[in-house]
Amino acid sequence: MIDTKYLRENLLLVEEGIRKKKFNCNLDIFVDLDEKRRAIIGAAEKARACQKAANTEMAKLEKGSSDFLNKISELKVLSSQVKELQAEQQRIESSWRSFVMTIPNLPHVSVPVGENEGDNEVLKTWGDKNASSYAKPHYNIPWFEKYVDLSRGSKVTGAGFPFLVGNLAILTRALISFFLDEAAKAGYTELIPPLLVNTESATATGQLPDKEGLMYQTVSDELYLIPTSEVPLTNFYRNEILSVNLLPIYHCAATPCFRREAGSYGKEVRGLNRVHQFDKVELVKWTHPESSFEELEKLRNNAEQLLVKLGLPYRVLSMCSGELGFPHSKQYDLEVWAAGQKRWLEVSSCSNFTDFQARRAGIRYRDGKGETQFVHTLNGSGLALPRVLAAILENNLRKDDSVMVPEVLQPWMKNKTISGD
Repeated sequence: MIDTKYLRENLLLVEEGIRKKKFNCNLDIFVDLDEKRRAIIGAAEKARACQKAANTEMAKLEKGSSDFLNKISELKVLSSQVKELQAEQQRIESSWRSFVMTIPNLPHVSVPVGENEGDNEVLKTWGDKNASSYAKPHYNIPWFEKYVDLSRGSKVTGAGFPFLVGNLAILTRALISFFLDEAAKAGYTELIPPLLVNTESATATGQLPDKEGLMYQTVSDELYLIPTSEVPLTNFYRNEILSVNLLPIYHCAATPCFRREAGSYGKEVRGLNRVHQFDKVELVKWTHPESSFEELEKLRNNAEQLLVKLGLPYRVLSMCSGELGFPHSKQYDLEVWAAGQKRWLEVSSCSNFTDFQARRAGIRYRDGKGETQFVHTLNGSGLALPRVLAAILENNLRKDDSVMVPEVLQPWMKNKTISGD
């Protein structure tokens, strides 16, 4: 949630930020509701003060006197007015808050201004894209369907829910173990969170009201399958006040993630490129506002080092304003090179949400003066597995259609290679 005091005092700057992010949000509605809200709060407070004063006056009057009886009549009118004003205040407050929750976070000044992915800024590339001489799309490797059973997954659940079998199931487990071990070395505390969250949790992180169509929802309990463990992890401290001495706090989790991915089609969804259920290790931070952008760079480095150790070519993008999501202030995307498909695949987004999520979630810290302030929240994928698997298969494919397992994963694997045998 945006700081409404800042919004009132910087309306034009907020409008400009919203335009840069390509969101539609008529702030005239906020101005109107805000004026009504402040007016009704003032009227309700005045009516309550009159009611209190009348009570005080009545206590001094002789019971049964004409003045006493007149004051009772006056109090009945004042009581009715107070109730009406309180009801109206509650209605306006609800409309005001509902609208404020639809205002997106503002892009940081360092974010490149742009309309679409073509305006993203390439900050860095690493590795040799041409190192593999025998690369082919992972879904064209002869034994691929032996280990990624899409047809049986479709039979059991639906399209986009594959079974991972044998060697690729083991490789997935190896990747998760490797990612979690590396996160622990970087200071992250591992959690195993719930895979279902309530409406309050999804609203706190900004999935609601922005991404209803991308989440799976239960029929009777109003719970959502998590699209990323960012949602339960961030809500771990919802409505809590943290000691400033605890900041920054680092948590991580490995979970399945569930996304509808509506509108996807063609080669974009072939094989492991885009599925509705996938595993991911998430890195989440709660930081002091003064250090959050420094912490973003550290978070990005944590994710990058995983790709370096896996030996996978990658690039880092600074996402332009038009590509930023609803709660994001700044975002880096890490894209791995898929040598067989000859294209980049996103495997991590590292983002700073400033105090936007914290305001929605009520996550604060107590500063040295004893006053409460909102923390800044950050998260990043460390990493998302399906496309990392695809990149490993494509970049490490050999002439005999076997795949060399990256050295850092070999402690968890029985064999150093994967083949159809």
